[in-house]
Amino acid sequence: MDFEQFYQDKYPAGIPREVDLNKYQSMVDMFEQSVRKYADRPAFSAVGVTLTYRDLDTQSRNFAAWLQNRTDLKPGDRIAIQLPNVTQYPVVVFGAMRAGLIVVNTNPLYTTREMEHQFNDSGARALVVLANMAHNAEKVLPNTSIEHVIVTELADMHGFPKRQLMNAAVRYVKKMVPPFNLPQAHKLPAVLSAGGREKFSPVTCKQDDIAVLQYTGGTTGVAKGAMLTHGNLVANLVQTRPMMEDKLEDGKEVIIAPLPLYHIYSFTLNCGVMLEAGGHNVLIPNPRDLDAFIKELKQHKFTSFMGLNTLFVGLCNKEEFQDLDFSSLKMTSSGGMALTSDTAKMWKRVTGCDIGEGFGMTETSPVVSVNPPSAIQIGTIGLPIPSTQVKTIDDDGKETPLGEPGELCVKGPQVMRGYWQRPEDTKKSFTEDGFLRTGDVAVIQEDGYIRIVDRKKDMIIVSGFNVFPNEVEDVVSGHPDVVECAAVGIPDDKSGEAVKVFLVSKNENLSANELKEYCRERLTAYKVPKFFVFRDELPKTNVGKILRRELRDEANS
Repeated sequence: MDFEQFYQDKYPAGIPREVDLNKYQSMVDMFEQSVRKYADRPAFSAVGVTLTYRDLDTQSRNFAAWLQNRTDLKPGDRIAIQLPNVTQYPVVVFGAMRAGLIVVNTNPLYTTREMEHQFNDSGARALVVLANMAHNAEKVLPNTSIEHVIVTELADMHGFPKRQLMNAAVRYVKKMVPPFNLPQAHKLPAVLSAGGREKFSPVTCKQDDIAVLQYTGGTTGVAKGAMLTHGNLVANLVQTRPMMEDKLEDGKEVIIAPLPLYHIYSFTLNCGVMLEAGGHNVLIPNPRDLDAFIKELKQHKFTSFMGLNTLFVGLCNKEEFQDLDFSSLKMTSSGGMALTSDTAKMWKRVTGCDIGEGFGMTETSPVVSVNPPSAIQIGTIGLPIPSTQVKTIDDDGKETPLGEPGELCVKGPQVMRGYWQRPEDTKKSFTEDGFLRTGDVAVIQEDGYIRIVDRKKDMIIVSGFNVFPNEVEDVVSGHPDVVECAAVGIPDDKSGEAVKVFLVSKNENLSANELKEYCRERLTAYKVPKFFVFRDELPKTNVGKILRRELRDEANS
């Protein structure tokens, strides 16, 4: 397919096929221009506090100055950041970047096993962690190279004495902070205060410099760090913005952000696209608490909403949500998991706003395609964003014709440099002509829109998060009574998919509840299998490989 010729007339008016990839030298350059331009505008809100763009500039500068003057960290060193959606997150992320450090985004829900792997694989030398999770950090730090630890509490961005009162309530009344002992740790308020008395020396970041190590299972196996450069992230924000067809007005948007900023989808949209537009990002620390979520929504005349299928369903089924004022809402974006047509219709009925679904991967920073607001096709992932090429290939690597399924492959400036210290895995992820293999089977329609029809890989997507069968199987098979097992994904009304494990046990008294408890100690909650099926044997190939697909077909029949 002649890509440029084919897509020449497929886009709504005003969406360019190419964008200026050199608009910003780095994410730091974009950030510093935005905080100057929108200084008095609100930038991020959470837990009852709002930081303006000027506050964000000052506090991130203070954090950078502390890193430069009070530690031996140098540009290129890695810093793990393990925070939920609180205003401390953009402060430390952009502070770290301004000091030239590489950010390692870390899920706060990780178990100690997952934390230890990520910290050691990345070679992180510093950690910023919420006090609520610091007890896990205490367990793993002796087994890592982390030397500098900064602990922050939920209300740390509030002023005195409100900060002390709120943090005391969280710790002693709500008992949300398990005891921990990290005598070497610094408290974030003290760090920011000390940094304000130090000299900040600007660091020049180039487009080729790594900005973030974003961990993912990739197409197979253990979690790997996707090397996303400043150029990758800058490209993706300038590529994505035109697909919104000027729905974003600079300095006027209020964006509801319930998805975690440590996830690449929210990271790029909230700390990239919306920050560049001078938007007010309203962070939701715990979107599972729908009542508190809706209470927060009542405080804002929000113009944009980011979410995923399960969240849209949960909200629309709440009467209080249905009674909200949606008169300002003009754009809703869906990503992370498939959007169902029933959910899209329900959201439109309740809010009056269409949902535009897109597609992305950690390895593509993440956006590959988007449904333009004026031309949404439910059931598709939209059109490729500017400066992006796509194609579908068969098992032999040959391009499949339009309308026929094949593995979706992507080429563009947003595609990662590769996996951190894993050249073989990187090589396997690309075609000979430099396209990233997504592992998803798709159809490119005659009108240019793309439809995902299946997943080539065995990855399971639970509430928008990747779960890899190999990891689950590794944990389950570690139980002394389990002989062998296989994990598959099955449809689930609440989470999109759920993990189901088939297993052979040598103990007839082994129960599903015992296995579930065993997994809870070793896996993040969304990875814990929901169902266990006991068998005398599992189907295998003639060389002894367990036939996951056969089990998946059986589970879904």
